[in-house]
Amino acid sequence: MAVHTVRSPATHLHTGTSRNISPSHRNPNDAIRFSFRSPKLRRFISVSSSLREGNEHGKENSVRALEVKKIPEDSPLLPKPLSSNQLAEPVSNGSRVRVAYQGVRGAYSESAAEKAYPNCEAVPCEEFDTAFEAVERWLVDRAVLPIENSLGGSIHRNYDLLLRHNLHIVGEVKLAVRHCLLANHGVKLDGLRRVLSHPQVLDQALAQCENTLTRLGLVREAVDDTAGAAKLIALEGLSDAAAVASAKAADIYGLSIVAEDDSDNVTRFLMLAREPIIPGTNRLFKTSIVFSLEEGPGVLFKALAVFALRQINLTKMESRPLRKTPLRASGGLKYFDYLFYVDFEASMADEVAQNALRHLEEFATFLRVLGSYPVDTTML
Repeated sequence: MAVHTVRSPATHLHTGTSRNISPSHRNPNDAIRFSFRSPKLRRFISVSSSLREGNEHGKENSVRALEVKKIPEDSPLLPKPLSSNQLAEPVSNGSRVRVAYQGVRGAYSESAAEKAYPNCEAVPCEEFDTAFEAVERWLVDRAVLPIENSLGGSIHRNYDLLLRHNLHIVGEVKLAVRHCLLANHGVKLDGLRRVLSHPQVLDQALAQCENTLTRLGLVREAVDDTAGAAKLIALEGLSDAAAVASAKAADIYGLSIVAEDDSDNVTRFLMLAREPIIPGTNRLFKTSIVFSLEEGPGVLFKALAVFALRQINLTKMESRPLRKTPLRASGGLKYFDYLFYVDFEASMADEVAQNALRHLEEFATFLRVLGSYPVDTTML
C-alpha cells in the first residue's frame, strides 16, 4: 500500500513513495449493511430495491412504480435519488457544478451542498457509497457528505469510505441543524404513535431528539434518511406517524410542523473531489490524515508528540478498527488493530506540517493524507 502525501508546486513535496506493509493493512473496510426493524418499512424499501435490481429493465419498472402512485411529472417528489446501477448515466443541467449528496430532496445534506457550492446542481444519491462512486466516475464534480455531528458524534461509515475510495477532501462546511416533527395535515401531536427517521447517519436525528421522543411516548422506526422519512409519510398518507426532518422537507412534501427542537446542533460536512487543491498559507487551513501503528507501549503517544513538539493543534481524532484483520497477536495476547484519523490545524504548504508527517512516517505502518483544505469560518 502506498504512503500518500499532498503534492504542491510551492512546497516541492515528494509523492508516490511506496512502502510494503503487512496484508492486515490492505483493504481494511468491508461494506456495511443496515437492517430495519419495522416490517412495513422493510417491505417498502425491499419493493423499491427489487424494482431497480430484480429486472434488467430496472429503470422502466421504477417509472411504472411512480405512475402507480400517480405522482405528476412536475412533482417535488422527483427526481429519484441516484442508485448504484445508474452510475453510468450522465447527469447534468449545463455548466453548473454538479454536487452529489446522500438522501432525497429536503435532506440536510442537500442544504449543506447548496451552502458549499451556491447555485450548484445538487444530485441526490441513495447511499454514501453511491456519492463517492459518482465523483470517481465523473458523473458529478463534487460530493458533500457528513462526517460528524455535535450531538450524535462521528459518521463512522464515511470515515471508512474515505479510506476505501481515492477522493480528496477539498473543503468543509458546517450546517446548523433544526429538527422538526413533521406529520400530514390534520394530524395532532397526541394522535401520533411512532416516529420515523434515520438512526445513525447524517445527523443521527433520533438520538439527538431522544428526550423529546421519550416524553411523547413515540415508538422509533428507522428509514434511509431524515428527508426520506418525510417523503414516506407523505406518500403513504400515514396518520399515526411523524418524521424527524427539516422545515424544508415539510415544504417540499406538503407536511405540517407539529413540534420543533431548539437544541444547539451542528453537522460538519466534507467537500470531496477527484483532485486535491493546492494548499496555501494565506488563510487558516486544516489537514486530515489517516495512519496505523505497531502495537506497543507509548506508540500512540509518540505519534501525537510529532504534532505537540511543533505546536500543531489537533482538532479531531477518531479510531476505527481494521475490518479485515481486527485482531493482532502479540506476546500471547490479542489486540485490536486500529486506524487513526486525525485533523490538525496546519496547511501542507507549511514546512512545519511537512516535517511533522515526515517524522510520523518514520514509524507509522501506514500513512495517507486525505486532504489539506481551508477551514470553514462562516457564521452558522
